[in-house]
Amino acid sequence: MSNEVALIAAARKGSVAAFTDLVQSYRPGLFRFLLTRSPSYADAEDALQDTLINAYRYLHSYDARWRFSTWLYRIAINNVAKLRSAETVELGDLRDERSDPLAFCIADSDRQNLWQCARRRLTDEVFTAMWLRYAEDMSVNDISAVLERSASWTKVNLLRGRRILESELGNYANDDKSKAYG
Repeated sequence: MSNEVALIAAARKGSVAAFTDLVQSYRPGLFRFLLTRSPSYADAEDALQDTLINAYRYLHSYDARWRFSTWLYRIAINNVAKLRSAETVELGDLRDERSDPLAFCIADSDRQNLWQCARRRLTDEVFTAMWLRYAEDMSVNDISAVLERSASWTKVNLLRGRRILESELGNYANDDKSKAYG
Protein backbone atom coordinates (compact mmCIF):
# COMPACT_ATOMS: atom_id res chain seq x y z
CA MET A 1 0.00 0.00 0.00
CA SER A 2 2.80 2.43 0.77
CA ASN A 3 4.00 2.02 -2.80
CA GLU A 4 0.50 2.94 -3.97
CA VAL A 5 0.53 6.04 -1.77
CA ALA A 6 3.91 7.07 -3.22
CA LEU A 7 2.65 6.51 -6.77
CA ILE A 8 -0.46 8.58 -6.08
CA ALA A 9 1.67 11.41 -4.69
CA ALA A 10 4.00 11.34 -7.68
CA ALA A 11 1.08 11.16 -10.13
CA ARG A 12 -0.56 14.15 -8.42
CA LYS A 13 2.64 16.06 -9.10
CA GLY A 14 2.26 15.25 -12.80
CA SER A 15 4.23 12.02 -13.27
CA VAL A 16 2.60 10.08 -16.08
CA ALA A 17 4.94 7.14 -15.40
CA ALA A 18 3.79 6.97 -11.77
CA PHE A 19 0.15 7.08 -12.83
CA THR A 20 0.76 4.32 -15.40
CA ASP A 21 2.39 2.15 -12.73
CA LEU A 22 -0.45 2.94 -10.34
CA VAL A 23 -3.29 1.85 -12.64
CA GLN A 24 -1.50 -1.02 -14.38
CA SER A 25 -2.60 -3.63 -11.86
CA TYR A 26 -6.21 -2.42 -11.98
CA ARG A 27 -6.59 -2.52 -15.79
CA PRO A 28 -7.48 -6.23 -16.21
CA GLY A 29 -10.11 -6.23 -13.46
CA LEU A 30 -11.59 -2.92 -14.58
CA PHE A 31 -11.80 -4.17 -18.14
CA ARG A 32 -13.53 -7.42 -17.10
CA PHE A 33 -15.99 -5.38 -15.05
CA LEU A 34 -16.69 -2.95 -17.90
CA LEU A 35 -17.04 -5.81 -20.37
CA THR A 36 -19.92 -7.22 -18.32
CA ARG A 37 -21.70 -3.86 -18.40
CA SER A 38 -21.01 -2.75 -21.98
CA PRO A 39 -22.84 -3.70 -25.16
CA SER A 40 -19.61 -4.64 -26.92
CA TYR A 41 -15.91 -5.28 -26.48
CA ALA A 42 -15.10 -1.97 -28.20
CA ASP A 43 -17.42 -0.07 -25.87
CA ALA A 44 -15.74 -1.68 -22.86
CA GLU A 45 -12.33 -0.62 -24.22
CA ASP A 46 -13.61 2.93 -24.72
CA ALA A 47 -15.06 3.03 -21.20
CA LEU A 48 -11.74 1.77 -19.79
CA GLN A 49 -9.81 4.49 -21.61
CA ASP A 50 -12.30 7.14 -20.45
CA THR A 51 -12.00 5.83 -16.90
CA LEU A 52 -8.22 6.06 -16.90
CA ILE A 53 -8.23 9.50 -18.52
CA ASN A 54 -10.76 10.78 -15.99
CA ALA A 55 -8.81 9.23 -13.12
CA TYR A 56 -5.66 11.04 -14.24
CA ARG A 57 -7.51 14.29 -14.85
CA TYR A 58 -9.27 14.24 -11.48
CA LEU A 59 -6.59 12.58 -9.37
CA HIS A 60 -6.46 15.72 -7.24
CA SER A 61 -10.01 14.88 -6.02
CA TYR A 62 -9.08 11.40 -4.78
CA ASP A 63 -9.77 11.08 -1.05
CA ALA A 64 -7.23 8.83 0.69
CA ARG A 65 -9.87 7.72 3.23
CA TRP A 66 -11.04 5.27 0.55
CA ARG A 67 -9.08 2.65 -1.28
CA PHE A 68 -7.85 3.83 -4.66
CA SER A 69 -9.64 0.90 -6.32
CA THR A 70 -12.96 2.09 -4.87
CA TRP A 71 -12.48 5.51 -6.40
CA LEU A 72 -11.42 4.01 -9.74
CA TYR A 73 -14.45 1.69 -9.94
CA ARG A 74 -16.77 4.61 -9.13
CA ILE A 75 -15.34 6.45 -12.15
CA ALA A 76 -15.79 3.31 -14.27
CA ILE A 77 -19.44 3.01 -13.22
CA ASN A 78 -20.04 6.64 -14.15
CA ASN A 79 -18.40 6.15 -17.54
CA VAL A 80 -20.36 3.03 -18.41
CA ALA A 81 -23.57 4.78 -17.27
CA LYS A 82 -22.84 7.58 -19.74
CA LEU A 83 -22.29 5.00 -22.45
CA ARG A 84 -25.60 3.34 -21.60
CA SER A 85 -27.53 6.60 -21.43
CA ALA A 86 -26.32 7.41 -24.94
CA GLU A 87 -28.04 4.27 -26.20
CA THR A 88 -31.67 4.65 -27.22
CA VAL A 89 -32.66 1.01 -27.07
CA GLU A 90 -32.14 -1.74 -24.54
CA LEU A 91 -28.95 -3.78 -24.64
CA GLY A 92 -30.91 -6.93 -25.36
CA ASP A 93 -32.31 -5.34 -28.52
CA LEU A 94 -28.84 -4.32 -29.69
CA ARG A 95 -27.20 -7.72 -29.61
CA ASP A 96 -27.28 -9.63 -32.84
CA GLU A 97 -25.71 -12.92 -31.90
CA ARG A 98 -24.91 -13.81 -35.51
CA SER A 99 -22.78 -10.68 -36.01
CA ASP A 100 -21.12 -10.72 -32.59
CA PRO A 101 -19.11 -13.92 -32.11
CA LEU A 102 -18.53 -13.24 -28.41
CA ALA A 103 -22.25 -12.79 -27.78
CA PHE A 104 -22.95 -15.96 -29.77
CA CYS A 105 -20.49 -17.99 -27.67
CA ILE A 106 -21.90 -16.57 -24.46
CA ALA A 107 -25.48 -17.27 -25.55
CA ASP A 108 -24.49 -20.82 -26.46
CA SER A 109 -23.18 -21.49 -22.95
CA ASP A 110 -25.58 -19.36 -20.90
CA ARG A 111 -26.67 -22.28 -18.77
CA GLN A 112 -23.16 -22.78 -17.46
CA ASN A 113 -22.31 -19.11 -17.15
CA LEU A 114 -23.31 -17.73 -13.77
CA TRP A 115 -22.36 -14.15 -14.62
CA GLN A 116 -24.50 -14.10 -17.73
CA CYS A 117 -27.38 -15.42 -15.67
CA ALA A 118 -26.71 -12.75 -13.06
CA ARG A 119 -26.60 -10.04 -15.71
CA ARG A 120 -30.03 -11.05 -16.99
CA ARG A 121 -31.73 -11.57 -13.63
CA LEU A 122 -30.33 -8.83 -11.39
CA THR A 123 -30.71 -5.06 -11.47
CA ASP A 124 -27.65 -3.08 -12.52
CA GLU A 125 -26.80 -2.07 -8.96
CA VAL A 126 -27.23 -5.56 -7.50
CA PHE A 127 -25.22 -7.08 -10.35
CA THR A 128 -22.49 -4.50 -9.78
CA ALA A 129 -22.44 -5.21 -6.05
CA MET A 130 -22.22 -8.97 -6.73
CA TRP A 131 -19.45 -8.49 -9.29
CA LEU A 132 -17.39 -6.23 -7.03
CA ARG A 133 -17.77 -8.65 -4.12
CA TYR A 134 -17.19 -11.97 -5.84
CA ALA A 135 -15.16 -11.16 -8.95
CA GLU A 136 -13.11 -8.25 -7.59
CA ASP A 137 -13.10 -9.37 -3.93
CA MET A 138 -14.03 -5.92 -2.59
CA SER A 139 -15.25 -5.45 0.96
CA VAL A 140 -18.84 -4.46 1.74
CA ASN A 141 -17.63 -1.01 2.80
CA ASP A 142 -15.74 -0.48 -0.45
CA ILE A 143 -18.71 -1.64 -2.50
CA SER A 144 -20.93 0.75 -0.53
CA ALA A 145 -18.57 3.59 -1.38
CA VAL A 146 -18.41 2.67 -5.06
CA LEU A 147 -22.20 2.44 -5.36
CA GLU A 148 -22.80 5.38 -3.01
CA ARG A 149 -25.10 3.23 -0.87
CA SER A 150 -25.12 2.25 2.79
CA ALA A 151 -23.38 -0.87 4.03
CA SER A 152 -26.80 -2.21 5.07
CA TRP A 153 -28.15 -1.75 1.54
CA THR A 154 -25.11 -3.54 0.17
CA LYS A 155 -25.42 -6.49 2.54
CA VAL A 156 -29.15 -6.90 1.92
CA ASN A 157 -28.76 -6.70 -1.84
CA LEU A 158 -25.84 -9.12 -1.92
CA LEU A 159 -28.05 -11.57 -0.03
CA ARG A 160 -30.99 -10.95 -2.40
CA GLY A 161 -28.73 -11.40 -5.41
CA ARG A 162 -27.42 -14.71 -4.06
CA ARG A 163 -30.96 -15.94 -3.42
CA ILE A 164 -32.12 -15.01 -6.93
CA LEU A 165 -29.14 -16.81 -8.46
CA GLU A 166 -29.59 -19.85 -6.22
CA SER A 167 -33.22 -20.04 -7.33
CA GLU A 168 -32.22 -19.66 -10.99
CA LEU A 169 -29.55 -22.34 -10.69
CA GLY A 170 -32.10 -24.62 -9.01
CA ASN A 171 -34.43 -24.08 -11.97
CA TYR A 172 -31.62 -25.02 -14.38
CA ALA A 173 -30.82 -28.14 -12.39
CA ASN A 174 -34.50 -29.15 -12.43
CA ASP A 175 -34.72 -28.50 -16.19
CA ASP A 176 -31.67 -30.70 -16.77
CA LYS A 177 -33.14 -33.50 -14.64
CA SER A 178 -36.46 -33.41 -16.46
CA LYS A 179 -34.67 -33.56 -19.81
CA ALA A 180 -32.63 -36.53 -18.66
CA TYR A 181 -35.67 -38.44 -17.43
CA GLY A 182 -38.22 -37.11 -19.94
